Amino acid sequence: MITLHTESLHKYGLNRIFEFAQKAGYDGIEIGIDKNNYDTQNAEYIKSLSDEYKLPVAALHTPIDGSEKSVEFVVEMAEYLKCPVVIISPPKLLDFKFTNWLKKEIPDLRKKKKVQIALANAKGETFLGFLPARALSNVTDLKKFGMVALDCSSTVSKKWDLIRIYEHLKKLVVHVHISNVRKHKDYSLPNEGILPLESFLKKLKSNNYKGAISVRVRPTELGAGEDEKVIKKLRKVKAFINEFFK
Repeated sequence: MITLHTESLHKYGLNRIFEFAQKAGYDGIEIGIDKNNYDTQNAEYIKSLSDEYKLPVAALHTPIDGSEKSVEFVVEMAEYLKCPVVIISPPKLLDFKFTNWLKKEIPDLRKKKKVQIALANAKGETFLGFLPARALSNVTDLKKFGMVALDCSSTVSKKWDLIRIYEHLKKLVVHVHISNVRKHKDYSLPNEGILPLESFLKKLKSNNYKGAISVRVRPTELGAGEDEKVIKKLRKVKAFINEFFK
């Protein structure tokens, strides 16, 4: 399943994003929950769009600086929308309360709600110049969490080899955020950049990967503001993914 992350076109309303995804032939949508965008928090409205455009909600992505309450809220949304995956952005390094809650409560929450709850790999940002800015940011932490949403662009800023890190985590990867890095800019179009995405997609295929591949790029990469250009670029990205994965 090839899906479109709403962050890729976040300056548009959800209705327009669903419309773009449908016209470009995508299989579903990933909703990035935004604290400043009430539409992304309205499960009934999202369901109406999903039904109207006949596009399932393949994943819900929690806010960047979440909390226990925000995770529980998004999991409830996923249950209502029959969405199979919830993706959690790693907590801030010093948010010990949230970090400990994630370690302790997520396994039970998965069982209770029957939703896959995955942790995204953090970017390589630092705190005080040398400490990782985000907790749960190394391979051991990701393995212990048990489910991973692998973000391609974040591996570069972390100085991880994409293929090698996938091999380490492949049994735990339930979702993929696909993008590339071009001219030192992350979240570039998958078909343009330095990452070996052709080989990565072939690896996913050979390993019979069953999760969604979600296109998450910067809106400027898609020509946001020029509708025909957006649809054309989305189709080109989907064709690129299909070439090596379908």
